[in-house]
Amino acid sequence: MSIADEIFIKNCRDIIDNGWWDTDCDVRPRWEDGTPAHTVKRFGIVNRYDLSKEFPILTIRRTYLKSAIDELLWIWQKKSNNVHELRARVWDEWADENGSIGKAYGYQLGIKHHYPEGDFDQVDRVLYDLKHNPASRRILTNIYNFEDLHEMALYPCAYSMTFNVTGDTLNTILNQRSQDMLAANNWNVCQYAVLTHMMAQVSGLKVGELVHVIADAHIYDRHVPLVEKMLSAEPKKAPEFIIDKSVDDFYRFTRDSFELKNYEYAEFGDKIPVAV
Repeated sequence: MSIADEIFIKNCRDIIDNGWWDTDCDVRPRWEDGTPAHTVKRFGIVNRYDLSKEFPILTIRRTYLKSAIDELLWIWQKKSNNVHELRARVWDEWADENGSIGKAYGYQLGIKHHYPEGDFDQVDRVLYDLKHNPASRRILTNIYNFEDLHEMALYPCAYSMTFNVTGDTLNTILNQRSQDMLAANNWNVCQYAVLTHMMAQVSGLKVGELVHVIADAHIYDRHVPLVEKMLSAEPKKAPEFIIDKSVDDFYRFTRDSFELKNYEYAEFGDKIPVAV
């Protein structure tokens, strides 16, 4: 069983067995037919993934790593907020007629700020500090910009990354206000595991831990039977994660710079409805 499987199964079992249902609340999300999308949740889940030992991808259901990386690069490299620049279709429901999701995600990372060393956006400031100020305890990004929230199609779910160097090793923390466990949990874990590998490699560091902090970890009502089905699948060993070691510039990584070797997973053909 992979570490990702073990953690996911434990989280979901705890949410279903011990979680709190919001069925008596007036909730914002709706299913496609207009029905309120209620959830069962647990508050304050913290998961740790040692990336030096294993890549945290599920095997009890396939996670489409290349598509997850496409979205990651769209946000962190292109710093884009337009779905026309994204291969995956995960943002289509929130985009306007021009393809924009407003002043969200990549848009926030691309805003330049003035520092004594020069003008940097958030990504380039991280890259600068990892090379020049690795002992700093101030290396982080935050896209939850209150000034622009009213111009975002969706408030950021995964909103903050903290980068911390210990010796020659890079560790990171992903902070998430809200997590749809079935549709997005492992997708996000894989994305930010890849980002940690990318940042470590171009900074001349070893990869360490990814710590994932989730405030509201929930399963939608119509997802519960699908999650139960997933949890009954036979877990397999984690695959080998391969990164192109020749890349030394963060902006030269592509979706093809990464590969999974011997990725075996349980088939899961059910369509997952998305609440908007």
